[in-house]
Amino acid sequence: MTTSLDTHTNFVAGTWDIDPTHSTVSFAVKHLMISKVRGTFDGFSGTIVTSDNASENQVNASIDMATINTNQADRDGHLRTNDFFNVEEFPTANFTSTSVAINGDDMTVEGELTLRGVTKPVTLKGEFGGIATSPYGQTMAAASVSTVINRTDFGVNYNAALETGGVLLGENVTLTLELEAALQK
Repeated sequence: MTTSLDTHTNFVAGTWDIDPTHSTVSFAVKHLMISKVRGTFDGFSGTIVTSDNASENQVNASIDMATINTNQADRDGHLRTNDFFNVEEFPTANFTSTSVAINGDDMTVEGELTLRGVTKPVTLKGEFGGIATSPYGQTMAAASVSTVINRTDFGVNYNAALETGGVLLGENVTLTLELEAALQK
């Protein structure tokens, strides 16, 4: 059953801005076919609109692709090149929701992700954390969602064969968003 957010304690309809100091956009991809490389995008922004009418809930977000951070400068530099994200030509990845469904604390956000100029539908699933007031009197909401995308669907095709068989990188990338957003007055 799809419901609006008003079933949650302290529900407030309005426009919310993602708080980057209390949020994380991260990813993980298979490396050497035996482990995972993880990283974050340190620059992102977004707006969430909540409504008493669930069909009017919206999410719009943007990631600054140049802010990729895997804690290894040379790798980060390579990821910014045309082999991967081609940051010079495609500086941002963007997401626009087509539906936001909440059932209790379960959350599903469907929408379109644009990466490297390619737009594909994605479904983010996770948990709506709720709404609370910060010690500074700011109304805050939180959610944690994730999805798995195939990077080659977005033109991120770089790979290398390994001498032992297999390839350097997996195709599936797990994207995880831990978000806190502030209600705008």
